[in-house]
Amino acid sequence: MKFTRLGRSGLMVSQLCLGCMTYGDTSKGWHGDWLLDEEASAPFFRRALEAGINFFDTANAYAGGTSEEITGKHLRAMAQRDEIVVATKAYLPWRGAPNTAGLSRKALIQAIDDSLTRLGMDYVDLFQIHRWDHATPIEETMEALHDIVKAGKARYLGASSMFAWQFAKAQATARAHGWTPFISMQNQLNLLYREEEREMLPLCADEGVGVIPWSPLARGRLTRPVGESTVRSETDGFGKRLYDDESEVDHAIIASLEEVAKARGAKMASVALAWHFTRPQVAAPIIGATKPHHIDDAVAALDITLSEPEISALEAKYRAKFPTDMGMPMPAQDKVSVLPE
Repeated sequence: MKFTRLGRSGLMVSQLCLGCMTYGDTSKGWHGDWLLDEEASAPFFRRALEAGINFFDTANAYAGGTSEEITGKHLRAMAQRDEIVVATKAYLPWRGAPNTAGLSRKALIQAIDDSLTRLGMDYVDLFQIHRWDHATPIEETMEALHDIVKAGKARYLGASSMFAWQFAKAQATARAHGWTPFISMQNQLNLLYREEEREMLPLCADEGVGVIPWSPLARGRLTRPVGESTVRSETDGFGKRLYDDESEVDHAIIASLEEVAKARGAKMASVALAWHFTRPQVAAPIIGATKPHHIDDAVAALDITLSEPEISALEAKYRAKFPTDMGMPMPAQDKVSVLPE
């Protein structure tokens, strides 16, 4: 395994992060039938640790909080706490009532306490805001996050998908008041969606912020030829919102990926992940794993150095896409909940 510092911080993370959204109780939350329960998920945590992965990402919204419960239970049993980096997120509604969503002081402090209880841990290494909250002043959010760090409940702070101006405003607010800034940006980045290269990646490079892309394999679309499907691809409504499975441009990109992978004798997933490391801002793509080979294919990406002609082939067919809500519904100020109960 290869390790890197997360941004300009001193925090060392493996160059692959295991995303734990895949693990949880299928009867809770808003994810599909492709979730793995506590027993079925155990081998993936074990394999990740054996491969040297020390970075694990979850969120309070994943599978109604059961992702945090499963993640915490397995990591407590399998790893030394000081050797692993545990990240979670807050923002999305956890119940259909006022103050049970968003980035207000009340919501954030409740969210971190609830997350720590579910994880069975005294602190998280990286506490992230899952999206931008239009209803709460950024000063309130950043001060609350700073207080959470100073209380010892989180070691570092991170953010997830938003517009570059919003992220810049948050960082400037933290600096102006002497509060804790963000060290990481978890955003959507892959061969099918590269809009973050326009403003967010350059901003992160300038700010010394480490990028930890979510959906680096486009919800599995970059792991197989066009036309092949899985249970998840058939039932993942969120993925269908993110990617147009009928897009001729996306099909052409996937075909180019297949050609590069075949020429190398490598898996499409490995090549698609290796492409991320051609972006110096990227610290660790967040991978999902529901089959034994998923982690092995991801680890294999670390040994692939793409040539300039290969990179050109992978990127040539891309066409601009309009960034909407970063793939996640944002609660309107007059709504209590935006997700199914």
